[in-house]
Amino acid sequence: MFFIDTIELEGLGNRSYLAGGRQTAVAVDPPRDVDQVLAAAARRGVRISHVVETHIHNDYVTGGLELARITGASYLVPSGARVSFARVPVSDGDTVTVDGGLELRAVATPGHTPHHTSYVLLDQGQPVAAFTGGSLLIGTVGRPDLVEPRLTEDLARAQHASARRLAAELPDETSVLPTHGFGSFCSSAQAEGDATTIGKEKGVNAALTTDVESFVAQLLADLDAVPAYYSHMGPANAAGPAPVDLTPPAVADADEIAARLAAGEWVVDLRNRVAFAEGHVAGSFNFEADGKIATYLAWMIPWGKSVTLLAESAEQLAAAQRELVRVGIDRPAAAATGTPQEWTAGGDALASFPRSTFAGLAAQRASDDIVVLDVRRDSERAAGHIEGSVHIPIHQLHKRLGEVPDGTVWVHCAGGMRAAIAASLLDASGRDVVAVDEGFDVAEAAGLTVATG
Repeated sequence: MFFIDTIELEGLGNRSYLAGGRQTAVAVDPPRDVDQVLAAAARRGVRISHVVETHIHNDYVTGGLELARITGASYLVPSGARVSFARVPVSDGDTVTVDGGLELRAVATPGHTPHHTSYVLLDQGQPVAAFTGGSLLIGTVGRPDLVEPRLTEDLARAQHASARRLAAELPDETSVLPTHGFGSFCSSAQAEGDATTIGKEKGVNAALTTDVESFVAQLLADLDAVPAYYSHMGPANAAGPAPVDLTPPAVADADEIAARLAAGEWVVDLRNRVAFAEGHVAGSFNFEADGKIATYLAWMIPWGKSVTLLAESAEQLAAAQRELVRVGIDRPAAAATGTPQEWTAGGDALASFPRSTFAGLAAQRASDDIVVLDVRRDSERAAGHIEGSVHIPIHQLHKRLGEVPDGTVWVHCAGGMRAAIAASLLDASGRDVVAVDEGFDVAEAAGLTVATG
């Protein structure tokens, strides 16, 4: 008998896995906060004997090295990966015993990175699951453009070949268990569905249904923006990440918050966007703790800049800290919990801005000369945008605020979260702003002209 437990990293759109038998288990692509992997092993009553990486990750800081140190497990890393720490190098065809008749076999699957390696779990010699990392995903593959621009096309071709190798060598009923594809920008597209097998992928995955030339052309055409913080993840993982510190940050009072804002530091309010719009510390930015805070804060903040977190509760603050250490934002400079009234010095008035809908935007646009700002990504805008709107993707806005035309700015995205971030940036810079908090799919029905291209 064997088990496979999935560890969801919803904020980053990734999954890690713990797989094993009665006594021992292997951890695959563990997150940096390894306590949840240890807890999963404790629930199963197993010892972690092996920790494996499918590749040197570009989208998060791994916990593999620390997990191996804590548990005494063998740390398996693809032999082609250049790292600065002791590990067990893994090559194509290498096999390790996990527990009794349970084995793990390495399969070279270059494409997402040149050294990418998948791992096939065998029970009594029969393949039962494949941990495919950033190779074969649910309905798609990992993107090939995160290593070196000159390698992108060659890696795209390698993705096609690697996916086909897995499909050729594994039975149709083999479960495909990828790391990426659930919201991560490491995926060339997002997964449709929650589970898959080799047989299912043979019918729907372009890498398995399309010739290599057509596949490569489409894959390269569909590549979207790369989060800026990705450039720091690979080097951190290759060097060997330090253990995390999730203890509470130093407490900041209202005067210190004001001083940090005056010094140009980032003060981030973690409350939901409705509460933030109704009242917040002037100059603070809104990155919802329940949104993709790790992705967007790490993408937008100047790397290494001090950040102070404002939270409703200690639980909200702790959850945000956990998300942020996964992307290398290790220690907030300070933090405060409570209400915005408690975070303002000397009775200063709270800042606020209105929220509205696309119908509200249509009505206002008919009577006033306003600025409509679209902060979605290029690919989203190409599929449909409000005619006459200004386009600055959210991840570029903090550096391009001066390009936003004069007037009241009505800012929108696809669903409201990114619009709220953008509205907070604009509000902090002194602009009059309205956040459109609604799905873009209703824009045309609301009376706005939607163009494509």
